[in-house]
Order: sequence, then C-alpha cells, then structure tokens
Amino acid sequence: MRNLLIFILVLVVIWWVRRALSKPRGSDPRAAGRRGGPKNAPEPMLACDQCGVHVPESEGVHDDNGFFCCEEHRRLGVRR
Repeated sequence: MRNLLIFILVLVVIWWVRRALSKPRGSDPRAAGRRGGPKNAPEPMLACDQCGVHVPESEGVHDDNGFFCCEEHRRLGVRR
C-alpha cells in the first residue's frame, strides 16, 4: 500500500514539473485581463465608402463623410 502511494505521488510530481516547464512565461490568462486584454485582440473591419473593400479600422482613413481604405478614395469621396 505504501509503495502505491509513493508511486502515485511520484506521478503527480512528474506531471506538475512537466506542466510547469511546458507553459511559456507570461501566458497566464488571468494576468492578460489585468493588463488590458490580449495583444492580438480582434479589430473591427470596416467597408470603404468608395469601393466597398473591408479593411481593418487602424489601416483605413476616417473622414467627416465616412471611412475609406486609402487617401485616394477619401479624395474621391462617397460613391453614390
């Protein structure tokens, strides 16, 4: 009986060590929430008001008239 308990304890220790070594540093999901979310958070895709192509909001151009995929389409304005 004692040998069985020691064997189970050794297996638990091996499992714990392998888990600790395989986990990359800084991958604690609870810590990511405290730092403002994951680094690769999804970003809204918006349609260009000139050509209709969807681009990430950070890569497009905002104007008083709408959202455009590039400066040239901003100059052309909203397509009717």
